[in-house]
Amino acid sequence: MVAVDPVPWARAQMGFTLACHIILVPLGVSWACMTLVANWRAIKRGDGDALLLAQRWSKYMAVTFAVGAVTGTVLTFEFGLLWPKFMGRWGPAFGIPFSVEGLFFFIEAIFIALYIFGWKRLRPWPHFWTGIPIVLAGIGGTLSVVAANAWMNEPAGFTLNKAGEVVDVDPLEVIFNHAWPYEASHMLVAAYLVGGFLVASVYAVAMLKGRRDRYHRLGFLIPFTVAAIATPIQMAVGDTLARWVYANEPTKFAAIELVPKTDSDVPETLLGRLDSDGEVSGGIAIPGLASWLSDPSTGTSTVVQGLDSSPADERPTTAQVNTVHLAWDVMVGLGTLLSLLSAWYGLAWIFRRDMPTSRLFLWAASAAGVAAVLAMEAGWTVTEVGRQPWIVRNHMKVEDAATTNGGVWITFVAVVAIYLALATTVILVLRSMSRRFRQQAELIDTDAPYGPRALPSEPAPKAEHIDG
Repeated sequence: MVAVDPVPWARAQMGFTLACHIILVPLGVSWACMTLVANWRAIKRGDGDALLLAQRWSKYMAVTFAVGAVTGTVLTFEFGLLWPKFMGRWGPAFGIPFSVEGLFFFIEAIFIALYIFGWKRLRPWPHFWTGIPIVLAGIGGTLSVVAANAWMNEPAGFTLNKAGEVVDVDPLEVIFNHAWPYEASHMLVAAYLVGGFLVASVYAVAMLKGRRDRYHRLGFLIPFTVAAIATPIQMAVGDTLARWVYANEPTKFAAIELVPKTDSDVPETLLGRLDSDGEVSGGIAIPGLASWLSDPSTGTSTVVQGLDSSPADERPTTAQVNTVHLAWDVMVGLGTLLSLLSAWYGLAWIFRRDMPTSRLFLWAASAAGVAAVLAMEAGWTVTEVGRQPWIVRNHMKVEDAATTNGGVWITFVAVVAIYLALATTVILVLRSMSRRFRQQAELIDTDAPYGPRALPSEPAPKAEHIDG
């Protein structure tokens, strides 16, 4: 019987489940905020369309939160099943951010339940305030999980004894490691950017189909405005993070910029690849730009450490370098396009006090949701693959952390099948909810928000006023 190397399969399974789970993260973090914006507008201005949006979004939000909880739990188990040596050695430090994230998760779950069931049981403003902890818990959970990933890139807050075991763990240093401020801010802004574009794209598609009533217009404006505000912020945060990587993770930066040898006046290579001889081939080279972007104070004379500055067994393989560089180009390219789309939207509001209504804009807005998700996936590819071959940088390699069980390929196939079924089910459920909502002729039904509850023998009241 041919032995199966478990490491590639463990990597594939972890990568697949993480790529699936991360799509739900922006919705879990940002959708509550956008729901509260609609809820606030409904209460403050007596806006029935905004109230209807808030009600429906809260129900969609509950579905995606539940599915995110399932996929997140799978990831938690995978750390122990796929990477037992990693968890056995580094668990006392690595597990701390996840313990904190668990607290935020329970807070979020509790207040989502309160918010949804509070529609018929609480007065307007008390009900609104039950949504605030959902937003804060989503932010806190994101910052906690990113702290774990940042720790893998910049491990800190522990001491190793002579046997190489982790002792004297400092929880604060583990969480607030040197990479955390940069990665956490980048991911948090990305959550609002991706979530905003993703939700807005649904309403853009509806508007292309002719549904241009005030309800769909408002459903587009709220999330797209959130995303349009987040986009330029993300570009600035991303630029700061890239320069931090240049100064602190030179090997990853060399893979990002496709720099095989240490040099100054390094060109910015768009696309292109590293060939088997370690030379850059193809692509478009912009002379000196990579050096200048790395440190504008020294311009094109800035020295960029190349892949040759690290031993061959302590840097990404040629295939991994090409993956990192391509992912970087995809992330920056899509981010630039989203920035231009946001600028188009912003300028229309400045000069016309209205959103662009052309079909070209709506087509672009419809594609923005998928583009934002792809940009986020590419960004995580840069982070994870760029750290190779390390699982804990400069301390433990991936091959030394993985399980030795050759049957991992079976669990990978099973997980892919289960996730495909889960994704199909979620899409069908959300589409079914959407169709049912469209069939409702009136806002007011037996689920009347902020209205008195009818006795069993009485017809449901019409909630004509929402300002309580």
